[in-house]
Amino acid sequence: MTPPPFAEEEPAGLVAKEGAGDNAAALSVSEISAALKRVVEDRFGFVRVRGELSGLKRAASGHVYMALKDENARLDAVMWRGTAQRLNFQPEDGLEVIATGKLTTYPGRSNYQLVVERMEVAGEGALLALLARNKARFEAEGLFAPERKRAIPFLPRTIGVVTSPTGAVIRDILHRLADRFPVRVLVWPVLVQGQGAAEQVAAAVRGFSALAPDGATPRPDLVIVARGGGSIEDLWAFNEEAVVRAVADCTIPVISAVGHETDTTLCDFAADRRAPTPTAAAEMAVPVKADLANQIAELALRQRRAVLRPLQLGRERLAARADRLPQPQALLSPQAQKLDDLSDRFRRALADRTMLARGDLQRVAGRLSLPLLASRVEAAKGRLDGLSRLFVSLDPDRVLARGYVRVTAGDGRTLTGKAAAAQEPALTLHFRDGTLDVAPAAGGTPRPPARPRHPAPPAPEQGKLL
Repeated sequence: MTPPPFAEEEPAGLVAKEGAGDNAAALSVSEISAALKRVVEDRFGFVRVRGELSGLKRAASGHVYMALKDENARLDAVMWRGTAQRLNFQPEDGLEVIATGKLTTYPGRSNYQLVVERMEVAGEGALLALLARNKARFEAEGLFAPERKRAIPFLPRTIGVVTSPTGAVIRDILHRLADRFPVRVLVWPVLVQGQGAAEQVAAAVRGFSALAPDGATPRPDLVIVARGGGSIEDLWAFNEEAVVRAVADCTIPVISAVGHETDTTLCDFAADRRAPTPTAAAEMAVPVKADLANQIAELALRQRRAVLRPLQLGRERLAARADRLPQPQALLSPQAQKLDDLSDRFRRALADRTMLARGDLQRVAGRLSLPLLASRVEAAKGRLDGLSRLFVSLDPDRVLARGYVRVTAGDGRTLTGKAAAAQEPALTLHFRDGTLDVAPAAGGTPRPPARPRHPAPPAPEQGKLL
């Protein structure tokens, strides 16, 4: 549409006027902005733009604002939250991408922008460049440092596997574990490719790490993150920052088994151990049970040998020393001969002593006579009779027959004085025909006599000794 020529004969006045037949009516700013918006959107309703991301930022609403640029121009772009959530990679400044969408205008700033409906990395070279930048960034943070690596447990009781539950990877791992050393396996099913795969893998690794050691679900001693081979695009989920940080922060040792031997992801650098294949990861996780049994048997044999070896050496040394010892007969022969000699001397000495004693007895017997023995016996009989008469005369109970009484204390002592008797709690009176127990009265007043005991039998008369 060619704009009408301005009338040269009518200079601009102070107040705008519309003449007769004037078809260039004044438009409002909103009207012209809306007209431009329709034109741009109709003309560029579907475009693909290749450029380098710049000034990328995420709003609190989840929308992503950025610019696409090359060496000569710059194009503002916006990606709404729903589209941003469906991306298979994390966009960042400096990444070359191909954005698909439509051009529109933003009247608030009188500019135009690209509404991105799809975004892809511009070729494998750009993806490799992004991978190199992320690797350098994570290395600078120390996520790949060797001192962060932990040793794989020798014989884990429980192994957690993060992988697809339907692929061949989990079957290979389970089969290999069953062949080598069967253990408990917990599988956390995740997507291993495409949209949402990185978030699921990161959540699974963090979920295993958050399990309580004494909880209902057993906490793994080892985690294996596994996926089969593929292109760099297929494996890209394991290069995402969320997965790398989850593996690096995991409190359980992690084996990364992503792809085949030639495939390398950032997850491999963050893990404690990298396995070239998922099957190799299972081989790293557990030893061969049969080999362990053989090793234990060999160690037991070596232990028995080590225990028996000192005994064998001791026997050999003892036999060698025993050979150098003299024979027992040679050691005992002199002593046996000495014993025989002493025994013979003892018998001769005993016979001699007997003969001497017999001679002494005969000499003494010769001096003995019957009258001498009788006189000595008679003298001994006289002395014994005298002692017997003295014993009878000194018997304290002999005078009881003449009406006397003998007083004794409780312990049998004979009391001869009033003062001694008054201090005793009980007294025994000995009469000719028995005893009577009494108690001394206070102030000297006699108490009634106690019941008499049974009379003691009379003492037998002293017989004659000869």
